[in-house]
Amino acid sequence: MRVVVCGGGGVIGACTAYFLRRRGIDVTVVERTEVAAAASGKAGGFLAQDWCSGTPLDALARRSFALHAQLPGEIAGDWGYRPMIAYSGFVASDGDARRHAPSALGWLGDGVVIAQRIGTAKTTAIVHPRKFTSAVMDAALALGAGLHPGRVTGIGRDGDRATGVEVEGSMVETDAVVIAMGPWSLLAAQWMSLPAVYGQRSPSIVYDTANDVPADALFLEYEEDGNVVSIEVFPRADGSTHITALSDIAPLPLDPAAVTPDVDAIARLQSMSERLSPLFRPEKIIAQQACFRPVTEDGLPLIGKVPRSEGLYVATGHNVWGILNAPATGEALAELIAEGATREVDLSPFDPARLTPLDPSLLQAR
Repeated sequence: MRVVVCGGGGVIGACTAYFLRRRGIDVTVVERTEVAAAASGKAGGFLAQDWCSGTPLDALARRSFALHAQLPGEIAGDWGYRPMIAYSGFVASDGDARRHAPSALGWLGDGVVIAQRIGTAKTTAIVHPRKFTSAVMDAALALGAGLHPGRVTGIGRDGDRATGVEVEGSMVETDAVVIAMGPWSLLAAQWMSLPAVYGQRSPSIVYDTANDVPADALFLEYEEDGNVVSIEVFPRADGSTHITALSDIAPLPLDPAAVTPDVDAIARLQSMSERLSPLFRPEKIIAQQACFRPVTEDGLPLIGKVPRSEGLYVATGHNVWGILNAPATGEALAELIAEGATREVDLSPFDPARLTPLDPSLLQAR
């Protein structure tokens, strides 16, 4: 059996290719830019075991959290997997008496109030997303997967059955196709029946904090001009700290390499970061960046068979939980493609058929 994974340079595609190859299935990954070029390289990398409890994502998240803990023993490389503690809190405003009180965490500035612990070393962890994605892709290639550079321009079909993937005019023959192109999966609605996928832009700043910041993830409320903004802080094992806030809706560039952050958003985020800790100084900035997270109308990912087709599959729309849920998504898709059913996770809540397909004429109008 031959499978082509479109957008395989992202974390969802890389994990799908890896688990398919573990089953001995012939896999070709098609990637137009580079491995981890988009959100898979610029996300926070935060992992949580039970933060999706009570939602359709719960079983997927729990299985994926367990796989994240197992994979360092199965795949070569160091992507900074480590357990961590997570806290919630807020930044006291100028008129608040707590503004000048010492923080409960010594590396933070005065006025950063830690309200409660919301994750323990058993339930929350982190990876470096670019290094994780690259390591999984390298593992898939070492097992015999192929990497085909280029842009997907169409799907070959014999009736409802997929027969190949057109890459810039050249056809790659296949028995099954996986669309895992993040928010760019929207483009595949030209060739198959898929619901809409949108891109939400998230700016971030990465600081070089060496060993000065402990393994504590922070989820803080920050008051700015009368509005409350959520800011997230993720220290990584490599000595960098990823800070993100101020997500917005912006036009999705056709080329992932063309994604850039909003200048004003980065300036605001830098000002907010400097208020959190004296460690977040301008000269410590490693990267100022943005990525587009794929989201769907109902907030749940699309994972499974594409409606009214044979041999077409999709895996996208994971929103903020893409890095967390990538391993279990890849494992489940490999089971579905190889055996026709899944073992570890029920994919029915993520069936693409649950949502109305996008009208291809609307996409052409874009």
